[in-house]
Amino acid sequence: MFGPNQLPRHDGPPASSKPFADYLDARDLPGVDKAGYAVIPRTLAESMPLPWQQQMTALLADFHSAFGHLQWPVYKVVPSRTERLVDLDEEQLAEVGMIVELDPDGELVYRDRGGRRIQDPENTTVLVSCLDPIPNQNRVPRPSEPPMPPQPRGQDNRGWRGPRQ
Repeated sequence: MFGPNQLPRHDGPPASSKPFADYLDARDLPGVDKAGYAVIPRTLAESMPLPWQQQMTALLADFHSAFGHLQWPVYKVVPSRTERLVDLDEEQLAEVGMIVELDPDGELVYRDRGGRRIQDPENTTVLVSCLDPIPNQNRVPRPSEPPMPPQPRGQDNRGWRGPRQ
């Protein structure tokens, strides 16, 4: 039994109350955007080692059980890349809702859907669709198996209890 001043302390900062948001916000991750979406390419998820797939399936089942009652829209996920506005062709400009025209002085002027002039097109970036760089499932290199968690002494990862040391 611990007394009031004898509680064990762990090293490091206190645990976060929002670890998922902290993880997604702390770094620039593939498949995560600032609008609040995290995309997991199905091809890569299906190529994960079996233990990873089992864990992911259990988490997604819990997620859908908790939030499946909400009115979900159908999401359209389009592979995209960031490009400078001045590097786009007419088709790409149309895709992102921009136009380019010549002003009376012969200078290129970029405008958005509402006709507003883009003040700094050289430093304005937009998302433009691209071919999906994720290979199809048959060509995805498999990640190495994750290390198994430590087991109690005398027990291997299959539950077999070996001789005590």
